[in-house]
Amino acid sequence: MRELALLFLKLGVSAFGGPQAHIAAINDEAVIRRNWLSAEQFSEAIAVCEMLPGPASTQVAIYTGYLRGGQWGALVAGICFIFPAFLIVLVLSWMYFRFQGLPQTSALFFGISPVVTAIILGFCWKLGRRIINNRTSVAIAIGVLVITLFTNVNVLIQFIVAGFLGVYFLGNNKPNARISGSDNKLILPILPAIVAEISPTSLTLSSFWGIERISEFFLPLSWFFFKVGSFIFGGGLVIIPLLEFQVVEQLHWLTKTEFINGVAIGQLSPGPVVLTAAFVGYKVAGVMGSIVSTIAIFTPSFLFIMLAAPLLQKLRQNPQVRNFLKGVTPAVLGAIAAAAIPLAQTALIQERLSYSIIATVIFILALIALIYYRVATWRLILAGALLGLLVRFV
Repeated sequence: MRELALLFLKLGVSAFGGPQAHIAAINDEAVIRRNWLSAEQFSEAIAVCEMLPGPASTQVAIYTGYLRGGQWGALVAGICFIFPAFLIVLVLSWMYFRFQGLPQTSALFFGISPVVTAIILGFCWKLGRRIINNRTSVAIAIGVLVITLFTNVNVLIQFIVAGFLGVYFLGNNKPNARISGSDNKLILPILPAIVAEISPTSLTLSSFWGIERISEFFLPLSWFFFKVGSFIFGGGLVIIPLLEFQVVEQLHWLTKTEFINGVAIGQLSPGPVVLTAAFVGYKVAGVMGSIVSTIAIFTPSFLFIMLAAPLLQKLRQNPQVRNFLKGVTPAVLGAIAAAAIPLAQTALIQERLSYSIIATVIFILALIALIYYRVATWRLILAGALLGLLVRFV
């Protein structure tokens, strides 16, 4: 347990660069250097984790701990991998809300917001190139895009309907069922998708610890983020439409500006972007809300691996499950694109025309850097912050 704790604490602090970099670092430490797992075992771990909802790299850490030290090993590895990034997001969340009114903070996020918009749309471009290769996938993606933009139908419900459309239209016996292999993450629709209705309120910032609010928001935060954690497939950025629809439009926990800045803060940590949940929790109920939200969103990952790992390997081969996932994946693309449009308006339309032009240029440059040069997202966010400061203060 001590060896697992030390290794994954180190990786949790140093593993910048996104999920593929995380997985490569775990492979280097656990397979090559320490011989804890064989190459075959590690490949199997990746295959199982790729079919699960939740952040893939975190699940690989949990699974590595499970294979090395059983249930306790899974807990130790997963918690130690998540904890450093959680602390970083918590500190950055406190700094953001503490200094939100300062012109320097406004300048930083003036440059960061277009970069985050580029990250979201760049992800859509990459995902679309992998999965959009038949008429049904195109129809599902466009349908979810339109429905999300012009109605209030819950995104999770749309995902489930898209999955059943995939079962019907994309089975192996259908004429347009041909779909190329994909390494994007998948979904197991095990939990109910309907989010409980909560009366929307315009929240002010909680106190630092959030003691005065946690009793009221403990169950809403826990239940909401538990369900979000059960439907994050296709990559960590799937959290964006799930959160934007509910915490901005329905619950009014965050403004659109706070939301896009929270996504940026999630990208700055070495952990998965789903740690944006900690940012949301901090706004709602301080440190207590941040802890509750983080535990809730990662709990499904721990449960799936610790309780159902042998079953998952068999379920992964089920043709009905695979067809369901073929339908859901283009729905994810449509939902993320729909969420990106209002966020792009917030990031690019500024109070002055000159600022709007500069923000658009930053967005275009970031998009080019992501798609053609594969620059790490955290580097782009830091570059955007620097440009924002230069534009506003030089």
